[in-house]
Amino acid sequence: MFSQTYYALRSRQDGSYLSARPDRDRADRFILVFAEHFDALAYINKYAEDYKDRVAVESIAPTQLKGIFQRWSYVGLAVVRDPLLPSIEFLRQA
Repeated sequence: MFSQTYYALRSRQDGSYLSARPDRDRADRFILVFAEHFDALAYINKYAEDYKDRVAVESIAPTQLKGIFQRWSYVGLAVVRDPLLPSIEFLRQA
């Protein structure tokens, strides 16, 4: 599940990652990640063009995920399968 490098959008102002919540009524947050760098850029260009100077695309190695989950209180990954639709798959950490 967490065996490849992912690409996340990170705020240049406070360092926080863009996250997703599958259910508005629950506090569970998932870090929004992309399989490819260009997918993250396509997502920014389609949905956040006004903010593109405020975010950066950052690569995340599988070994970094546990620390990111703990520091930012994420419960798993929200993997964007198609950045233009968008189609998102939620994967909860075990």
